[in-house]
Amino acid sequence: MNNKSLCTIADVADLVPELRKVRQHLHQHPELSNEESATAALVAERLESLGYLVTTGVGGYGVIGTMTLGNGSRSIGIRADMDALPITEQTGVNYASQNPGKMHACGHDGHTTMLLGAAEQLARSKNFSGTVHLIFQPAEEIGFNSGAERMLAEQLFERFPCDAVYGLHNHPGYPVGKMMFRSGPFMAACDTVNITIHGKGGHAARPHMTVDPILVAGSLVVALQSVISRNIDPNETAVVTIGSLHSGHAANVIPETARLEMSVRSFDPQVRKILELRICQLVENHATGYGARAEIEYVPGYPVLVNHDKETAFAAEVAKELLGEENVIDNLPPISGSEDFAYFLQNKPGCFLRLGNGDSTVLHNPAYNFNDESLRFGAAYWTRLVERYLAD
Repeated sequence: MNNKSLCTIADVADLVPELRKVRQHLHQHPELSNEESATAALVAERLESLGYLVTTGVGGYGVIGTMTLGNGSRSIGIRADMDALPITEQTGVNYASQNPGKMHACGHDGHTTMLLGAAEQLARSKNFSGTVHLIFQPAEEIGFNSGAERMLAEQLFERFPCDAVYGLHNHPGYPVGKMMFRSGPFMAACDTVNITIHGKGGHAARPHMTVDPILVAGSLVVALQSVISRNIDPNETAVVTIGSLHSGHAANVIPETARLEMSVRSFDPQVRKILELRICQLVENHATGYGARAEIEYVPGYPVLVNHDKETAFAAEVAKELLGEENVIDNLPPISGSEDFAYFLQNKPGCFLRLGNGDSTVLHNPAYNFNDESLRFGAAYWTRLVERYLAD
């Protein structure tokens, strides 16, 4: 095999019109985590039509497409996530979600479609020797007990051996056709903390006869910001965000309880431990100081995503061959978002990379939309990566 035979952007150009249709169909019919039955059926049908050996029902609605060619002994896994988010769409596009309160606000419709495009190109060019496993994963967005965890619990890599595994995510704010990489810790661990403040309700005109949980909660929102500024080394990265605060139903009633929900992000295991310890101590003592009581549910989420040096260097090299060095960023700063692909990288060497999505709005926003101009880049890249990894 030589470089002239490897996949180029032009090689997948004829696939793009159909890929657009597939992506926009998936966008119209989003399915939440653990509900991806129609998406999985579409993926399985297309893979079977291309000649892949298809396995369904892995870790929920997970689908694996396997193809072996030649005498090569190596194997590679490429993963795409399939689930959507519980968000009401506000894009205004003519293929907007037809499922109320659900939308592809993170681009998983695009991730799935790009890998289907690569599946077709690999099947028709047959330019590799070895085994490729195309992993279509459910339930990435759920935050815990995710699709990746369940696929691994069902012996994913024992049943579908991979010498290395790769995945990607679109990246708003970077031009279409740009790819970004980083070795080592790349995406944050994410834990969720649910806090219920138990006070004593009563009449708004007699606050001295109550223990106001709203007062405790409001003060706690500010106090929690000190956990990072006064407990974590300034050279480390961590985030504490209170995303939800609910209490009460009437202006003249002091309620019994208040509930806060927060997200905690970190890149270092020791920092993660410190955050949990100090958050729990602060919340309990803070509530006690007001005469209230705190109930804390600390839910561990995804671990830090750590890219492997060798596999990341290889992935970036392939991107430079395909796109030119000027379109590849080797050392993108760490991202405080989290990703359950981290579990795959704890079990196999590999790399998780980013692909520019242009000037779209940010992820998880009701106005977000995957950029269809990226489809050709993703499909060609996955094809070329497999061809290079499974070269004769």
